[in-house]
Amino acid sequence: MTSFVPGQRWSSAAEPELGLGTVLRLMGRSVQIVFTGSGEIRQYALTGAPLIRAEFRSGERVWVDGRERTVETVEERDGLFVYRIEGDEVHEGALDAEQPLALADRRLLAGQVDRNDRFEFRVEALEQRARAQADPGFGVLGARVDLIPHQLRIAELAAARRPVRLLLADEVGLGKTIEACLIAAQQLASGRARRVLVLTPDSLVNQWFVELVRRFNLAFAVFDAERCAALEAAAPGTNPFEDAQCVLASVDWLARDAARAEAATAAGWDLLLVDEAHHLAWSPDGASAGYRLVERLAAATPGVLLLTATPEQLGQAGHFARLRLLDPARYAELDAFVAEQAEWVALSALVERIVEGAAPDATQRALLARLLQQDAAAVDARLQTAAGDAAAREELLDALIDRHGTGRVMVRNRRAAVGGFPRRVAHLETLPAGDDGAAAARLREEFEADAGRRAETAADYARDPRTDWLLRTLEELAPAKVLVLCRTRARVQALEEMLRTRADLAVARFHDDMSLLQRDRNAAWFAEPDGARVLLASEVGAEGRNFQFAQHLLFWDLPLDPDVLEQRIGRLDRIGQRGDVHLHAAAVAGSPQACLLRWYHEALDAFTAPVADGRELARRYGHALVGQALDAGGDAFEALVADTRATHAELAEAIARGRDRLLELASQRGAEAGALLQAVADADAGSADDDYPLRLLEQFGVQHEPLGGAQWLLDPEYVTVDGLPELAAGKRQATFDRALALARDDLLFLRPDHPLVLAAQDLLLSGDGGNAAFLVDATLPPRSAVLEAVYVLECVAPRALAIERLLPPTPLRAAVDTRLAVRSEFAPSDVARLRAGDRDIDLSPYRKALTTLVPKMLDGAHAAVQEQVEACIAGALAVAQARYAAELERLRALARVNPAVHPDEIAALEAERDAVLAVLPNARPRLDALRLVVGGDFLTALRGR
Repeated sequence: MTSFVPGQRWSSAAEPELGLGTVLRLMGRSVQIVFTGSGEIRQYALTGAPLIRAEFRSGERVWVDGRERTVETVEERDGLFVYRIEGDEVHEGALDAEQPLALADRRLLAGQVDRNDRFEFRVEALEQRARAQADPGFGVLGARVDLIPHQLRIAELAAARRPVRLLLADEVGLGKTIEACLIAAQQLASGRARRVLVLTPDSLVNQWFVELVRRFNLAFAVFDAERCAALEAAAPGTNPFEDAQCVLASVDWLARDAARAEAATAAGWDLLLVDEAHHLAWSPDGASAGYRLVERLAAATPGVLLLTATPEQLGQAGHFARLRLLDPARYAELDAFVAEQAEWVALSALVERIVEGAAPDATQRALLARLLQQDAAAVDARLQTAAGDAAAREELLDALIDRHGTGRVMVRNRRAAVGGFPRRVAHLETLPAGDDGAAAARLREEFEADAGRRAETAADYARDPRTDWLLRTLEELAPAKVLVLCRTRARVQALEEMLRTRADLAVARFHDDMSLLQRDRNAAWFAEPDGARVLLASEVGAEGRNFQFAQHLLFWDLPLDPDVLEQRIGRLDRIGQRGDVHLHAAAVAGSPQACLLRWYHEALDAFTAPVADGRELARRYGHALVGQALDAGGDAFEALVADTRATHAELAEAIARGRDRLLELASQRGAEAGALLQAVADADAGSADDDYPLRLLEQFGVQHEPLGGAQWLLDPEYVTVDGLPELAAGKRQATFDRALALARDDLLFLRPDHPLVLAAQDLLLSGDGGNAAFLVDATLPPRSAVLEAVYVLECVAPRALAIERLLPPTPLRAAVDTRLAVRSEFAPSDVARLRAGDRDIDLSPYRKALTTLVPKMLDGAHAAVQEQVEACIAGALAVAQARYAAELERLRALARVNPAVHPDEIAALEAERDAVLAVLPNARPRLDALRLVVGGDFLTALRGR
C-alpha cells in the first residue's frame, strides 16, 4: 500500500489541471488531499487512487514563489522531500501549486517506449479534449434533445448570469424541464456548480430521474427517508446529504420532515432546482412548510431555478411569492409589486400597438415617455419612425425590454409565439352499457380506485366493454403505431394478456416495475419501423418519455387530474411533433368514466387544446366531480359541467388580460441566432465523419462493428480495464446521429461530452500509454535525431472560474535536433510511420546513451515552447479582457435603466474578471509526451557510446 504522510505533495493523474495537492489527513481507508491552486478538496481510497507522488530530481525545474528554479539535490526526511534549490533549502510544501509534473522523460530515459501509433493517438486525444472543452456547447453537446432555439437560448442566457437565478414559466409543452436540465448540465460541465439539489413533488421524482439520466447523462442520487437512514446507520454523526454531489428528492417529504430539511439545507449546494414551484403556498400572513423549506435553501444557495406554471395562473400574490424566493431584496413588498405589475400590464397594451405598427393612445405615449425618460416630442418622433421602419421598431422594443423588471429573473415563452406544435384531433366514443351488471360494477370499482377510495383490484379485461373498442380501433389504425396509456402496471399486464389471446399484434410493454434498460429496449422496439405496433405503458412508466414518432394516443382510462391528462398527451404533443396528434378515448354509457370523459371534453376542451387552468379547476370542482360521477350524473352533473365551463372561460380571459407581452418578447429575443444553438448545430454537422470516439474506445479493447443506418455495435469482450460502466452489462449500440438518438433511448449518443467518451479519454491521458515513443526514419541525415516534445499548457484555477472556456488544457509541440536547433516544421515521413506499424522496440540497452543525449535536447525543447506559451496566454488574456469588457458594459448600461440589475451582480462579474486575469498568466506547460525520431543508423551509433 502507498504510504501517505501529511504535507506530502501529490498530483491527480486523472485531473492534472488541479495542480499539486497536499495531503491533509488520513481518514481510515482514505486520504484527504487539498489542491490549493484550484480550491478543491478531494478524498481518495488509499488503494487504487489515481495519484502520482510529486518527486523532482536533480537537474529538474520547479516553480517556487512564481519563479522557475533548478533542483540541485533532494533528500527524504520523515516521508517528506527537502530540496536544495540554487543554494536554498526548500521543503516540498513550499512548491507552487501550479507545478507541472512530467513522467514522459523518465520513461524515455529508462528505455521504456511505446509504439508510434500510441504516441500519435495520445496527441490526438489531447487535441480533441482541448477543442471539446473550449466549445461553447460543452456539457450539452451530447444532450438527447432537439435543437429548439428558445430552449438553447435560455441555457445560453443563464450561463452568462453570476449566479443564475431564474423563474422558468413557459407554457405547457415548451420544455421547462429540458431548459432547467440544460442549465444544470452546463453549470456542472463548466465547474460553476458541483453540488446540485433537485426538488420535485412526490409524483415527479421518477420522471426527473429518467429525464436527467436518459437525456443528459446526469446520474442523480434519489434521496428519501430510507436512504438517509441507511447512510446514517453506516456513518453515524454524518450528514447524509453530503454523501452525493447531485441529489434528487421529494419536496413534499422534506417539508414533512424538519430534521431532514435542516440536514439538506446544512449540506450546502451550488444550484437548486425546484419543479412545480407554484405548489408552494405563500401569503402575507404565512407560508406552507414547503415554501419555508425552499426559502431557506434559496437563501443559502447561489444558483436557483424555479419551474412554475405561467404567472397568469398564479395570481399576483402567487407570482410575487415565486419572485420573492429569487430576489427577496427586490421583491420585498407585495403592494409595491402589485402597483408595478399594473404598470407593466398597461405597457403590454402599448407593446401590442408597437408590434402591430399602430399608433398608441395619449396615455400610452405618456407611459412610454416616462419609461424612456424622454419628452413627448422625442417619443412621438420615435413612434412615427418605428411605425414605418422594422429596424427602428425592434430598437424601440429592445429599449423597453431592457427596462423590464421581471425580465431579468423570469423566462416566459408561449406556444403561439414559438410555433411548431401539432393539432390535436379528438376521437371520442360513448359505448353502449349493455346488461352486464358485473362489468358495470368492475368499472365503478376501477373509478373508485383511481379516486383513492379503495384499493386496486385484479384486472381482467376479457369481458370488459372497452375491449372490443380497443381491438377495433387498433385494427382501423393499422399500420400506424399506437401508444396505449393506463394508470397502473397491473392494467398494463392485463391488457397485454388480453391482446395476446385476442389479437395478432406486436405489442411492447412499458411500466414502472421494469428496469430503465428494459424500458429503453422496449421503447426502441416500438420506435423501429418494423418493430412493435403498440406500446402499452403505465402512467409512471411513461414519465419522462416522449414518443413523437407516433401520432396516435389511446386512453384506456382517464386520470382525475387535468395536469396528469396533459402530461399523458404531452408524450406525443410536443414541440417538434411532425404530424397531428390523434387522441382516442371511450367510456361506457352510465359509468363514472363517461362523466369524467364528458367533463374533460365539454367543460375543459382538454382533447383539442392545452388546459392552462387545469389545477385551479380541479381544486374547485374535483371533489364534486368524483361524487357526481359515482352518482351516475343527472341534473347535478349537468350543472357541474356548465359551471366548470363558465369558470374555465373566465380564467382564460383573466390569463389573456394578465399577459406580459414584453416579457414574452424578451424571452424570444435572439433565439434563432443564439451562439449555443449554432455551436451545437456545428458540432452535429461535423460528428458524422468523426470516428474519434470509436478509435478511442478501441484503445481499451472495445471492438466496433457498423450496423448500418448510422448505428454501431460496441463489443467490450476484450476490455481489460475498469472505468467504463456504460459497457459493464455487455454489448451496446451507439450512434453519432442526434435524430436517431432522440428516437432510440437504448442507443449511446457518443459526443465529446458523453460520460463514456470522457471516461475513456481520462483513462488514456491519466496513464502513461503513448507518452514515450521511438521512431526510426531513414529520411533523416545519418547519425541525426529529432526529439518531439508535446506539452500541455494548463492553468490551475478554481473550477468556478470555468477557465477552460478561455484556456483549455492546450497541447503545444516543440522539436529540436541533436545540434539543439529548433525544428518547428519537422514531421516524420509517412514511410517511417507506416513501417513502424505496431512493432515494439526495446531501448533499455541504450539507457546510458539516452541519459547523455535526451536531457540537453529536452532543455532545448522546453526553451523553444516558451514562445508558444506566451502567445497562448496573451491570446487568452485578450479574449478574456474583451469578453468581460463587453459583458460589464452591457450590465452597467442595464443597471442604469433596470432596477432588477443589482450592484452585487456587477461586483460579482468584476471579481470574476479580476480572478481570471490574475490566474491566466500563471498557466504552466506540463511535459506530457516525447517521441525520439532517429536516422537509420542512429542505434548503431548509440551502441558505440
